[in-house]
Amino acid sequence: MKKYLVMGAAICVALAFTSCKSQESAYKKAYEKAKAQEEQQTAAAPQDQATVTPMVTKQADQTTVSNVDNTPVRSEDVTLISGTGLKKFSVVAGSFGLKSNAEGLQNLLKQGGYDAQIVFNSAKNMYRVVSGTYDDRSQAVQSRNAIRGSKFNKNSDAWLLYQK
Repeated sequence: MKKYLVMGAAICVALAFTSCKSQESAYKKAYEKAKAQEEQQTAAAPQDQATVTPMVTKQADQTTVSNVDNTPVRSEDVTLISGTGLKKFSVVAGSFGLKSNAEGLQNLLKQGGYDAQIVFNSAKNMYRVVSGTYDDRSQAVQSRNAIRGSKFNKNSDAWLLYQK
């Protein structure tokens, strides 16, 4: 009985493998049909070209844009944890998952003469250390560039925050 079961299973497996085999002739027929359609389209194309009107090109007006600051600004909803308060634009000198790390950078920045503050982004669960806060975007960009070159921001990862 066991012998017949094994033989039956082997035959079923053999049939399964042979029935799943792709038919090359079916693919070949589809390829030849597509090739014939493509040849018909290319043969008809020269006739259509006689009726096509040439495209007229016109030179675009040139305008110069000056005084545009393309500095990226992140917009986040943050809560003030420590400091005097935030204005419209802030320079973030560091982001930390632990409040104690943020406090360490805040103390270091305060020793360097910055009005450092700590804000918390509850959506990302991150403490942001703000080195300065400004109403004007250009002042914030200048401050960010200055802190990127300072000893307080060795990784040059300072960025601008716009408080929602």
